Amino acid sequence: DGVEEAFYLTDRCMTVSFHKYGDLFFPGTGDIKDVGEQYGKYYSVNVPLRDGIDDVTFLNIFRPVMQKVMEVYQPGAIVLQCGADSLAKDRLGCFSLSLEGHAEAVRFMKGFGVPMLVTGGGG
Repeated sequence: DGVEEAFYLTDRCMTVSFHKYGDLFFPGTGDIKDVGEQYGKYYSVNVPLRDGIDDVTFLNIFRPVMQKVMEVYQPGAIVLQCGADSLAKDRLGCFSLSLEGHAEAVRFMKGFGVPMLVTGGGG
C-alpha cells in the first residue's frame, strides 16, 4: 500500500498489486477502481483476490494481467515483491499459495527478459 501511495500521482512507475480486499480487511485500500490520480492515472493496477486462492487460480489471473501490463507499460525494470502472507497456512494470510506457485510467478516474469529485483515481505 505504501508503494502504491508513493507513486499514485506519477507515470514514472506502474504498480500492480494482487491482494485481499474488502470484508474490513486492513488497511482497506486496493479497490479495483483505485487506478492512480493526476499524471499517475492508470498507472496503478489493483487485483483483489478471494480467500483461499490456490496456485492454479492465482496463476490464471496473474499471467494474463502481467502479460498485458508488460505489453502496454514496457518497463525498463521490475521489482517483484512476493509476500509470504499469501502462502498456505500463514497465520496472518488467507490465501493458499505454495512456494512453487510463487516460483512460477517469478519464472513467468523472468521470461520477459527485463532486469528484475525479487524481494520477500509480508507474513
